[in-house]
Amino acid sequence: MAALKKALVIVESPAKAKKIAGFLGDDYIVRASMGHIRDLPSSAAEIPPALKKESWATLGVNVNDDFDPLYVVPSEKKKLITELKDGLKKVSELVLATDEDREGESIGWHLVQVLKPTVPVSRMTFSEITKPAILEAIRNTRQVDENLVQAQETRRVVDRLYGYTLSPLLWKKIARGLSAGRVQSVAVRLLVNREIERMKFRSGRFWDIKARLTADSGVPFEALLQSLGGRRIASGRDFDEQTGRLKAGADVLLLSEEQARATVQQIEKLPWVVSAVEQKQQVRRPYPPFTTSTMQQEANRKLGLSARQTMQIAQRLYEEGHITYMRTDSVNLSGEAIRAARGRVDDLYGRSYLSPEPRQFSTKTKGAQEAHEAIRPAGTDMRTAEELGLSGPEYRLYQMIWKRTMATQMADALLRFDTVTIAAGDAEFRATGRTVEFPGFFRAYVEGSDDPDAAIEDQDSTLPTMREQDRLALQQAEANAHETKPPARFTEATLVRTLESEGIGRPSTYASILSTIVDRGYVRKNGNQLIPTFTAMAVTRLLENYFPRLVDLGFTAQMEQKLDDIATGSAERLPYLREFYNGREGLDEQVKQRDGDIDPRDACTLSIDGLDAAVRVGRYGPYFEKTRGEEKLTASIPDTIAPGEITNEVADRLLDEKQRGPTAIGMHPEEGLPIYLKRGPRGPYLQMGEVTEDGKKPKYCSVPNFISTDSLDLPTALELLALPRQLGKHPLTGKVVNAGIGMFGPYVTHDKVFAGFDRKTHQFEHDGETYSVLNVPLDVAVEMLRNTRRKSAPVALKELGPHPEDQAPVQIFEGRYGPYVKHGSVNATVPKETDPASVTMEQALQWLAARAASGGKSAGRRGGAARGAKKAVKKAAKKAAGKAVSKSAGKAAKKRGREV
Repeated sequence: MAALKKALVIVESPAKAKKIAGFLGDDYIVRASMGHIRDLPSSAAEIPPALKKESWATLGVNVNDDFDPLYVVPSEKKKLITELKDGLKKVSELVLATDEDREGESIGWHLVQVLKPTVPVSRMTFSEITKPAILEAIRNTRQVDENLVQAQETRRVVDRLYGYTLSPLLWKKIARGLSAGRVQSVAVRLLVNREIERMKFRSGRFWDIKARLTADSGVPFEALLQSLGGRRIASGRDFDEQTGRLKAGADVLLLSEEQARATVQQIEKLPWVVSAVEQKQQVRRPYPPFTTSTMQQEANRKLGLSARQTMQIAQRLYEEGHITYMRTDSVNLSGEAIRAARGRVDDLYGRSYLSPEPRQFSTKTKGAQEAHEAIRPAGTDMRTAEELGLSGPEYRLYQMIWKRTMATQMADALLRFDTVTIAAGDAEFRATGRTVEFPGFFRAYVEGSDDPDAAIEDQDSTLPTMREQDRLALQQAEANAHETKPPARFTEATLVRTLESEGIGRPSTYASILSTIVDRGYVRKNGNQLIPTFTAMAVTRLLENYFPRLVDLGFTAQMEQKLDDIATGSAERLPYLREFYNGREGLDEQVKQRDGDIDPRDACTLSIDGLDAAVRVGRYGPYFEKTRGEEKLTASIPDTIAPGEITNEVADRLLDEKQRGPTAIGMHPEEGLPIYLKRGPRGPYLQMGEVTEDGKKPKYCSVPNFISTDSLDLPTALELLALPRQLGKHPLTGKVVNAGIGMFGPYVTHDKVFAGFDRKTHQFEHDGETYSVLNVPLDVAVEMLRNTRRKSAPVALKELGPHPEDQAPVQIFEGRYGPYVKHGSVNATVPKETDPASVTMEQALQWLAARAASGGKSAGRRGGAARGAKKAVKKAAKKAAGKAVSKSAGKAAKKRGREV
């Protein structure tokens, strides 16, 4: 009989298993669990027949027996479990090396429950996949933390009860396919409330005066009018957002256009004298190293990555041993990491850029898991992205993490702010300047800003040297009009920051929450803005009216704190679940009571202040409904119109266009086909001809926003239908540059790089000229393309493994319309109600087979695609036939849930 090996080490992913096996050597067997090996049932099909008649079966949680979860082992994990059990026969110990957070602890616990090992079991944790860290971790194992397991299981049960109890109510009252979630619904409410603030916003108009001056040195600079006749000039902060007028009690002077222009004429004749010079020095200290949420925020601001993309890239960097664990609330750096970072700062920037003493940061986030360390480069070499040979998105994210880590051990930055007050008669102007006297950590890292107009901290905007009583020369004075702006919509970065500051959810879940609210149709993205849909507004209003506690920020934060208390052992699971779900104030009873009170028609109807028409959320999307005389009119609301952009003019225009039907523009002179102006979900469009008997579709083209449909004539329609047009050859590559209109608006393109026009006007401003897709010249298109970041290759959300027929990878990606499965050239949409993270190979093969059989475009050119996919489905189905129900052994196991 062969000698037993030391241990079976179980990690979560194959990439990790391969790397760790290389560190531990032949004495250990290292295998991957591929994430969770069992979970609550994802569909009715997974509930065993013996339990389907139970009242709680659809929940997957026995609410009548201490909230006992029903755990299901997916069919595709059966073979893996057998292999792991076989591996246990060859070792003298089982080491659980799953991720070091709560979820990892839970996965490890489930492995023990399913594998039922007869050998000793220990838990191994590490925050980086380097040889020293892995060898240190294997020498210092511990037992599974039962409190963390309980906390994670309680979270899972609470989220299941919340979602599976409220979602069916939303299906019944508003529309099928909708979902509610403990954190998801609060995040959507934040977005909706911000949109409502924008809808209530009334713009205020004010004037100011800008002067261009020169000092004795001849260096020009600008100054702004601050006061006139001793009264401060009104600015944007003085206006009431809901009236567009000055706030009550505001002691300011609101200049009219006439006053502003008259003042310009007066001050042009007056001497300009420096009346005061003030200097202040400020110290900027480096930001803490990255946590999960701050990394997501910065990657969104600086790199344009979504939270989901950031976590996917970070996962790969972690598994390759380049960074520490990417799910952490801690800003702590180990002494070893601090010494390594300081050494690199000394080498690369010089000793003068080192902070006088090693710099450590303390974590302030409530309920932080303190998963050992902040996110930083792994190991002690602190190698740059170039030294590691990284490229693409991995390069950019790693570089950001590396720079942030270096900055933590660098000297403070010293800034000088100069303020010069200038008098011209009774008008007082002010000029401000900023000088970086010592860049310190700015040499490595400057944090991004959520305000696109904010100054970049490490850039100088210096003023010439001036002293009191210096006379200045006026070059130009001009009066400028301004309008106050509505509150900015949330971006992923600002939403994550708000959720974290309110104590709602945990950073490790933000990426999936943001993806869910987009996938479920609650939010659409416009650039980096998150715009709530009318569906989101209807759902939020229903929850606020009938279940206000469940979307209250304070209550949700308290729920999060209770779950953290369970993790630390200071609270118990069962009393918390009973309070949340049972009793008169519990979720179950509240939903039953409110069900009869909610009128579906009322729930789907939105009354917007100042809007004559009602907005209704229907089966096929939102639409206007208005009664004119005895006639009830309806018109679909295009996806491109946000709730905050709805006005009576917009509603009347859409209703009138719907009544008129297609407008005949004229006949195409060459094709001899009629051209119609129509309106669809994405706005007005042109159609040339009709669908022919052989199924040939007519030509379509969207009408860009800068063209009024009221004045659209035949020559303009012909120009639009002639798109795309060639502008010429790119001066650097010799390849053709085209201009056209696509699904998301006008664009110019060259060598697979696209540059869009302004999203609102569909035009582009350049050197004082305005260009559109119809007249943009080659040189301007080249400039547009130069300022566009080339898109990186798409990142897979999930690797399902090799296809059983050709071994090519089967992967899940995020597309414009949601997640999809890809195998070769065949793409298949993941159903809306399915979480991409839970998709199995068997499901993927079925969808791919159906897609290939349909003969759609994405099916590709391979004739055998459908046959191969069908064959693979049969093979996988045969392999997965049948599911056995097994009861958990022992009293302790029963308490933790059934296993199927």
